[in-house]
Amino acid sequence: MRRAKKEGRYMGIAPFGYANKSKEDGSKYIALVEPDASVMRWIFEELAKGIFNTEQIYHMACRRGFKRTKNNMWGLIRNPVYCGKIFIPKYKDEESRFVTGQHEPLISEGLFYNVQDILDGKSRLYRPKIKTVVDFPLRGFFICPKCQKKLQGSKCKGRHKYYHYYHCEAQCKFRINSEIANELFIEDLNKYQPIAEVKKLYSSILYETHRDLANNAGEQKRRLVEQIKDYELRLSNARDLLLTSKIEADDYKLMKDDYGARIANLERELSTVTKDKHSIEELLVKGVDNLIKLSDSYLKRDLSDARSLIGLVYPENFTIHENKVQTARVNKIVESIYLINKQLKAKKNGTKDDFYLLSREVTGTGQITTSFLDDLKKLAFYM
Repeated sequence: MRRAKKEGRYMGIAPFGYANKSKEDGSKYIALVEPDASVMRWIFEELAKGIFNTEQIYHMACRRGFKRTKNNMWGLIRNPVYCGKIFIPKYKDEESRFVTGQHEPLISEGLFYNVQDILDGKSRLYRPKIKTVVDFPLRGFFICPKCQKKLQGSKCKGRHKYYHYYHCEAQCKFRINSEIANELFIEDLNKYQPIAEVKKLYSSILYETHRDLANNAGEQKRRLVEQIKDYELRLSNARDLLLTSKIEADDYKLMKDDYGARIANLERELSTVTKDKHSIEELLVKGVDNLIKLSDSYLKRDLSDARSLIGLVYPENFTIHENKVQTARVNKIVESIYLINKQLKAKKNGTKDDFYLLSREVTGTGQITTSFLDDLKKLAFYM
């Protein structure tokens, strides 16, 4: 069994999303099976967003067809088999390690390690568990402009009806009518909608941007590979020094642990570099189409999906100051759409040269990074 694991074969009952299969020669393997695979992929993607906590995601996943207990889900999201890795435990003189599995990965290594960092508290923390109602869809995302604490929702009875407010429980006593806040939010959301009449232009500019990023990703990948080789060479030299008794075993162990940790971190970073080289035209078409109906999607979806959409467009909390939505960061793709909109309004009669300059400006802003493709996939398939 250990030899089989070293060969990258998964041993045992297939985890949720996979099924045990047999080849013609009788050898065993696991293969993705739908719809369970899509449900499990959705769980990882939702965890990576950091919008809902694990218990909330568990209940939403159950409605989508997840057929395991809450404790079982916790074990599944910790299992590296989903990113194509097989764990080899320590045995005698052999150190524990991961090997590349023969099965098809469900998610990327980058997504898997991002989720692990969130679960371990090394990345963006989960938003607190929030019981919300339709009148307060922004609760949990909306912070006080004075003290930066998250606003709560409450209602008070007027002469003829109830009035709903977002309010701060701190001494600043800030509050805003929920209807006004929701209207301002939708107005801000509309800024990021592409102009439908020039839909093809957005796809062209974003395609240019992706091509530039792909070239940058190639250079970044080359640099990381060189660093990994350098540390592997250092580790090999340390091993030679140990064998020739030029260093003590304790010193070698310290060097091995240090270089091993550095190599693992570099390999993790390498796994997050965009490797997608195929055409993204279909993703661009779907993504831009979905952004065109962004506010309609928000208004027509149920509460949980609407809140997921908020978290996708606004990765960080926002506030309202002087009747304007303010936030530290917006999704890189939608922010680029906003930039294109501004440039288009300034150029009523565009030329090929204008298009080239516009694509360079969007690329050069630094608003789109190597996470471009991940954001685009979410936008393309979310709505």
